[in-house]
Amino acid sequence: MSSAPTGNLASLAAAVLQPGFVGTTPPPWVLRWLGDGLGSVVLFARNIVDLDQVAALTAALRAERPDVIVAIDEEAGDVTRIESGRGSSRPGNFALGAVDDPQLTAEVARDLGRELASVGVTLDYAPDADVNSNPANPVIGVRAFGADPDLVARHTAAWVRGLQSGGVAACAKHFPGHGDTRVDSHHDLPRIGGSRAQLDAAELVPFRAAVAAGVQAVMTGHLLVPALDPRLPATLSPRILGGLLREELGFSGVIVTDAVEMRAVADRYGFAGAAVRALAAGADAICVGGERADEDAARELRDAIVAAVVSGELPEQRLAEAAKRVGQLAAWTVAARADAPSRPTVTPGGSPIGLAAARRAVRVTASAAGALPLAGAPHVVEFEPPRNIAIGAETPWGIAAPLAALLPGTTAVRLSADDLGDVPAGAVGGAPAGAAGGAAGRPLVLVVRDLHRHDWMRAAVARALVARPDAVVVELGVPALVTGAVHVATHGATRAGALAAAELLAGTGRVAAMPLAGVAEPVVG
Repeated sequence: MSSAPTGNLASLAAAVLQPGFVGTTPPPWVLRWLGDGLGSVVLFARNIVDLDQVAALTAALRAERPDVIVAIDEEAGDVTRIESGRGSSRPGNFALGAVDDPQLTAEVARDLGRELASVGVTLDYAPDADVNSNPANPVIGVRAFGADPDLVARHTAAWVRGLQSGGVAACAKHFPGHGDTRVDSHHDLPRIGGSRAQLDAAELVPFRAAVAAGVQAVMTGHLLVPALDPRLPATLSPRILGGLLREELGFSGVIVTDAVEMRAVADRYGFAGAAVRALAAGADAICVGGERADEDAARELRDAIVAAVVSGELPEQRLAEAAKRVGQLAAWTVAARADAPSRPTVTPGGSPIGLAAARRAVRVTASAAGALPLAGAPHVVEFEPPRNIAIGAETPWGIAAPLAALLPGTTAVRLSADDLGDVPAGAVGGAPAGAAGGAAGRPLVLVVRDLHRHDWMRAAVARALVARPDAVVVELGVPALVTGAVHVATHGATRAGALAAAELLAGTGRVAAMPLAGVAEPVVG
C-alpha cells in the first residue's frame, strides 16, 4: 500500500474524484477523505434503504464537509437508485417523450429534484440526452426520450429546468451521444459513425439544448466518434471536450466522466490511466465506484493524478482548473438546496404526478372492439431478456403483481431464453411450455421488453399467438414491433407504467390511448 501524498496536490486530486462506497452509512475512509479535500461522493442502490436513511447518510457527510457534492445516478424510469427496491414511481424518458408535453416532463423532473434535494442529494447524473436512433441499441433504449433529435432536445431542456428548479444540479449524458450504437460501453468501446454534419443534425442537438437551459454538468460517453476524433474516445479527447463542448457549445460547467472502471476505457488505458487522460483532456470530475468502491480504488486514482502532475503528464494548472469548477458546482448546490422547496407529497404508491404521467404514456392498438378490459383474472407470461447492466438487478419489473392486486386469481410465470431453449426465430408452432398452457379458458397476457431485439422472444410470442390469437401483448420496452390483436405499450418497465397498464387491463383506470403509426385504431375499455 502506497503512502498518501501530502500537500496541495493531494487535496486537488481528491477534489476532482467522485467515488462510490459500500454501505448505508459513510465508511470511515470517506469521512476522513472529506477532511482531506474529497469534493464529492456518488450514491448507488447499495447505499439506499429509504428516504430517511439517505437523509441521515448525507447529513453525516456534511458534518465533515458542508459543501460536499452528493451525486446519484437517478434517471427515474428503468434506471432508478432512490426507488431501486420497488421500481420507479415516475416514468422514464421514453414515456415522457411519448406524451410529448415538455411541461409535464419539467413537472416530473422538478418532483424528483425536490425529493432528492430534501434528502441531501445535490447532483443527479441525468437526464439521458442521447438520441436513440439505433433500435438495436442494447443500453439506451427507453432511457432516451426518443429517436427524433428535436423531441429529445425539447424534453432534455425541460428535464434540466425542472430538476434544477427542484434544487438539484442536472448532468446531461452521454456526450457527444450514445444512441447510435449496438455496443454497450460497460463492456467495450462503441463506435459512433456518421459525418460531422450528421452529428450536428442529430446527436449534438439535445446537448446544445441542455447547455442553453443552463445544465450544471455534462457527463462524457466512452465513445469513439471518428468524425470528431479518429483516435481517442470522447472521455479522453481534448478535441471533443475542449474544442467541441467548451468552445463550440459554450459549456462552462463541470464535465464529469462516465465511470472510469468501465471496460471501454479501462481495458485500453488502464483504470488510473483513463482518469489521468480524462483530466488532461478537459474533464473536471472523475466518476468511479459502480464496480470499484473502496479506499484502495480512490487512493490509486489520487496517487496517479499526483504522479502525473509531478511528471508533467498532467499540467498542475489543468488540475487546479478542474478542482475550481468542482468547487463552483459545490457552491451552486449549497445555494440551490437553501432555496429548494420542501419534499413533495409521496403516497404509499410513490409520486402522484409520476403515476399520472405514466397513465398518459400508455398506448393501445387493437384490431377489434371490446378487447379490453380483460374478461377475468388472466394468466401472465413475462419474457425476461438479458439484463441491461445500467438497470439494477434488484429493481423489480413486470405487470403480474399489480394485475394480481386488481384481479385476484391472476397467475404468472417468467421465462428467459434458457427456460425456452433454442427456439428457431421463425418457429410459430405450438405455444411454448409455460406460456399459453396455463391459460386454458382464461385471458392470456404476454409481457415483453424490446421484443424487436430478441429472436427467441419473438419466436416464443409468435408461437403463443398462434395458439391464442386473443392474447394481449404488453410491451415494456421500445415498441418497435407491434404484434397481436391487442398491443399495449407502456414505454418503460417502471412500477408506475406497470400499474397504469394493469389498470387498463383490469378496467379500473383511465388511460390516454393513441394509435401507433401503421396499425389499427386503439380501443380502450
